[in-house]
Amino acid sequence: MKILLVEDDKQVADALSEALRDRNYVVETAQDGTEGLELAKTFTYDLIILDLILPKLDGITLCQQLRNSGDRTLILMLTGKDTSDDRVLGLDVGADDYVVKPFEMKELLARIRALLRRQETTLPPILEWERLRFDPNHYQVKYNHQLLQLTPKEYALLELLLRSNSRILSRRAILDNLWEFEDPPEEETVKAHVRGLRSKLKNAGAPANFIENIYGVGYRLNPNV
Repeated sequence: MKILLVEDDKQVADALSEALRDRNYVVETAQDGTEGLELAKTFTYDLIILDLILPKLDGITLCQQLRNSGDRTLILMLTGKDTSDDRVLGLDVGADDYVVKPFEMKELLARIRALLRRQETTLPPILEWERLRFDPNHYQVKYNHQLLQLTPKEYALLELLLRSNSRILSRRAILDNLWEFEDPPEEETVKAHVRGLRSKLKNAGAPANFIENIYGVGYRLNPNV
């Protein structure tokens, strides 16, 4: 699971980032609203933790802009303000939950888990593309009823492509979604994983261009196969 934390208080951001990474979440941080909005528009996240009061662009406006653009990423509003008006405003502009500072870390982590479980229940149990069937509940991938033996990164790459619904993903976007932000590999690593995944799909009967390379742009599942 990948989380964007938009928080200008470095002490809070560091403590929460550490707690989340200890629980195997991938965490990226932004220290102002403008940076947070840019990251949210550029990359895919499972959850955005968003402070209400931020430099450059406040959390309410950031949340509102994301929702107005059609972005349905889960948003947990985090703020020091504890009035019913602030809570209502945050929820009205599209936040999914609201936690007031100071907070107990255990409670906040529980709220995060609850939100992410809600997201999981809304995802389709089986993802399909042409003759491909991807079962995230049982970690199984089949093409034309033939089971594919994928590496963890190949599995994650295929899931990312499926959930992108034929949207083109650059190598950089794939790196940012599948590897830790602090120490990503080179972009050639993506090319190697795509090549390995294509080979296994082809051996199962998929066309060679099942994963389409848009020259100079990136990759997507071919909508014309």
